Amino acid sequence: MATNGTLLTEESAGQIKRSGINRISISLDGPDEAAHDSLRQVSGSFAGALRGIKKAQEAGLKVQVNSTISKGNIRLIPALMRLAEDLKADALHFFLLVPTGRAKVMLQEELSPAEYEEALRFLSQRKKEFPLEMKVTCAPHFNRLLLEGPIDAAASLKGRGCMGGVSFCFISHTGQLQPCGYLEIKCGNFRDSGFRKIWLESEVFNNLRDFSQYRGKCGRCEFKAVCGGCRARAFAKNGDYLAEEPYCVYEPSLTEKK
Repeated sequence: MATNGTLLTEESAGQIKRSGINRISISLDGPDEAAHDSLRQVSGSFAGALRGIKKAQEAGLKVQVNSTISKGNIRLIPALMRLAEDLKADALHFFLLVPTGRAKVMLQEELSPAEYEEALRFLSQRKKEFPLEMKVTCAPHFNRLLLEGPIDAAASLKGRGCMGGVSFCFISHTGQLQPCGYLEIKCGNFRDSGFRKIWLESEVFNNLRDFSQYRGKCGRCEFKAVCGGCRARAFAKNGDYLAEEPYCVYEPSLTEKK
């Protein structure tokens, strides 16, 4: 269950635990009040999130800390990692900004491709030694960096980078299916057709599962089976969900198909 934590009380945390939910995620986008509240644009949100984490843990809930990485906090990643440890969180999940939805107004905070690579390389080097579960979301090329690193780091690779439409999909409150919450392409409404038919027969889903359909350098990349690039970023930047990932600096060794 995802929450910003600010409204959690002893009573509500207990209700969440009794409902059968075992873990909640609470976002901390900076290691202190100044950094977090600046991004959230709500004074007191950092203090509220910390209170929420404490209430959740007192109720016996596991806590996952989520952090969205942007220009404003890329240099604060080590401090965020230390904070998650100090809070005795169970997991730390980093999210890389996708320029869709409300994030469209945050384009000035978006990392450059080189900064993406820098942040992901640092996390790939720290992943094995970090005592908490660490996951990086909306950054499929993180898998490439794990494979390029030491063999023991590569062993921690689980699943594919971009799962949208491949092993995961998003269902809206109105029943619309789309590959993920950021790739706003309607693939059908399960209230009309049922989930199974859309999941198996959607042209968009099947294109995403056919890696030979990918274009640009993603189409010729030797890591596309474990990465695939972020399809939502490709769509946001190029209007084509099968285009190359615009935030990846890697140049594939494979040549363009004739």
